[in-house]
Amino acid sequence: MAETKAYHEFGDFLQQRFPGKVQKISIHAGFTCPNRDGSKGWGGCTYCNNQTFSPEYCHTEKSITKQLEEGIRFFSRKYPEMNYLAYFQAYTNTYEEMSRLVQKYEEALAYPKVEGLIIGTRPDCVPDELLEYFESLSRKTFVLIEYGLESTLNRTLERINRGHTYEDSVSAILRTAGRGIPAGAHLILGLPGESREEILSHADRLSELPLTSLKLHQLQLIKNTRMGREYAGHPEAFHLYSVEEYIDLVIDFMERLHPAIAVERFVSQSPKELLIAPAWGLKNFEFTAKVKRRFKERNTFQGRLYSPRS
Repeated sequence: MAETKAYHEFGDFLQQRFPGKVQKISIHAGFTCPNRDGSKGWGGCTYCNNQTFSPEYCHTEKSITKQLEEGIRFFSRKYPEMNYLAYFQAYTNTYEEMSRLVQKYEEALAYPKVEGLIIGTRPDCVPDELLEYFESLSRKTFVLIEYGLESTLNRTLERINRGHTYEDSVSAILRTAGRGIPAGAHLILGLPGESREEILSHADRLSELPLTSLKLHQLQLIKNTRMGREYAGHPEAFHLYSVEEYIDLVIDFMERLHPAIAVERFVSQSPKELLIAPAWGLKNFEFTAKVKRRFKERNTFQGRLYSPRS
C-alpha cells in the first residue's frame, strides 16, 4: 500500500496531466524588466542578480530554438522518452510587445517534444489581451503562469524595490485562474523586516487565492546586489536561518497552506561564487529529503492547520 505523502508535490501535479515524464527547460528570451528599464524603477529588486538562476545553456545570444536544443540534449541522453516544458524564466517574460511575445512562445512550442509553456513574470505585467492569448493557447497545450509575489506585505515589497503591490498579485492571480489558466506563485521566506509570524501569515493569505502551484525559497544574499551591500553595512537587520531552523519554518508554513496547492520546491541553490550567505552546502534534493523526514518526525502534513475563512 502506497504511503500517504505529507504534501502535494508539483511532480504529482504534472503526472496527472502528462502520460510520461516531463522536464522543464529554462529559457532566457532576452526580455528585460519594468523595474530595470525605468518604467517602474531602476536597478531591479534589491536581492536580484539574474546570474543565480540561468543554466549554462541559457544565454541571450542564443536563440530559443538553440537553448531548447542544448537543454534537451542534456536530458535526453539519460531519458530518451522524456517530453519537455519550455520555461521562460529570466526577468519578466510578458514584458514586451504582444507580437514579439507570441513569436517567442510559438517558437518554443514548435520545437519537437515541447509539450507546453511555463511563463515566469511579474503580477503587474499581464494585460488582459495577453491573458486572452494564453486562454486560447491553454485549450491546445499546457500553460502555467508563474508570478513572482515574493511577499504578501506591501511594506516589504516597497523595501525590496519590487515596484508592485500585493493587490497587484491578487488581481493577476484571480484574472489568470478566472480564465482557466493554472497560476503559480513564488515566495521568499526570510525577507528583512518580516517576523516569523508574518512569514507564516503568507501561507494564510496565499491559501485564499486560486493558486495551482507554489515555489518557496530561503532568502539568499548575493554578490553585486543592493541587498548584499545592505547586509555588509547592517547585518543586524537580517535574520539568516540555519538549516534546521528553516526546515521547521517550512513545516509550520506548510501546515497552514491550502492542501490543494502543489509545492514545487522549498529552497533555491545559488552558485557558490555569487553567494554571500547562508552557505548551507546542500543541494535542493538533499534539503527536500530533510523536509520530508521532518514532516514524518512531527507527524504532520500540508494543510493540517488550514481553515478556510468564512
